[in-house]
Amino acid sequence: MRPLTLLHTEWSDGWGGQERRVFSEMQGMRARGHRVLLATRPNTCIGDHATQAGFDVYRLAFAGKFHLPTILALYRQLRRQKVDVVSTHSGIDSWCAALAAQAAGVALVRTRHIDLPMHASWLNFVHFLPDRIVTCGEAMRAHLLADNPLAPERLVSIPTGIDFERLQAQTPRASLRQQLGLDDDEPAILMVAILRGVKRHMLALDAFARLRGSHPRARLLLAGAGPMRAELEEHARALQLTGQVSFLGHREDVADLLAASDILLLSSRSEGIPQSVVQAMGSGLPVVATRVGGLPELIDDGRNGLLVASEDADAMAAALRRLLDEPDLAQRLASAARDKVRTRYSYAAMLDATEHLLQDILQERKMARP
Repeated sequence: MRPLTLLHTEWSDGWGGQERRVFSEMQGMRARGHRVLLATRPNTCIGDHATQAGFDVYRLAFAGKFHLPTILALYRQLRRQKVDVVSTHSGIDSWCAALAAQAAGVALVRTRHIDLPMHASWLNFVHFLPDRIVTCGEAMRAHLLADNPLAPERLVSIPTGIDFERLQAQTPRASLRQQLGLDDDEPAILMVAILRGVKRHMLALDAFARLRGSHPRARLLLAGAGPMRAELEEHARALQLTGQVSFLGHREDVADLLAASDILLLSSRSEGIPQSVVQAMGSGLPVVATRVGGLPELIDDGRNGLLVASEDADAMAAALRRLLDEPDLAQRLASAARDKVRTRYSYAAMLDATEHLLQDILQERKMARP
């Protein structure tokens, strides 16, 4: 495949799974010889990371979906940099970039990172503009097709890939557990997620409170920053969990945290293919997660992890209790999970699928020219 010039756009100022996937894809495509650019708002986390990594970053206002100064600035960069494909990732940047790409005659890809409803209509015509809409899992793709008048061939599933070779713990398990204040006999349940409502940390705390009766030595580690931290800390106090729940804030040492923990928990009410779950499964850590979004694609309940109904704290506590009470089961699930994700959800597989997609789009456009 010839080297391409690719422009990603991202409105979000967070640093969760979505932003990490975008940045990871940028790094991987650059390593494969493509030129990769980023357009984002001022003071975004992904913009800072991309700048530090040596990418060309354009800081634009993205002040609304029809923000003319942003659209014009994008149009000029698309023409000046001879961009081959624009990839958009959030709501407002998808509008601005789609309009700029249409005006410049540049191929357009829209990636949907979470399994939330999309309403393609004449009012939301932006959903009809991309050459392809990429979802992070087959369940998300199926939901979009069921709810929108979109051609199936325009929707493609490319799950988030993890570079398992780089996902290696740098700190010995015993050392990190000591740093975290964990004794040897304290089971550690880890949740890695930005502190937002969709991740349902409140539910995780409720489930953990129910677990306390049978496993009073268990600890809950919440890795991630976000706007709900104070509210969650107050809820933990109300449940009398102070001392058993640790708010770790933003962490870059996820591989170390996985190695120091005994179970990964995810309590979300909506997901695509969450990176934390793929990372945990690939690291050989048993997982308890809600049956939402793309999680049933990852986890075959009872074979390589445990799934529970969304918003069911009792079921979640029971699943955690089962893994703690049955270590042989936990090990068997973890081993099966590792075998699955290291084959299907690798970093190379994601980049291969992305390159094939871009090649198909550009070939179609070439064939369509008069």
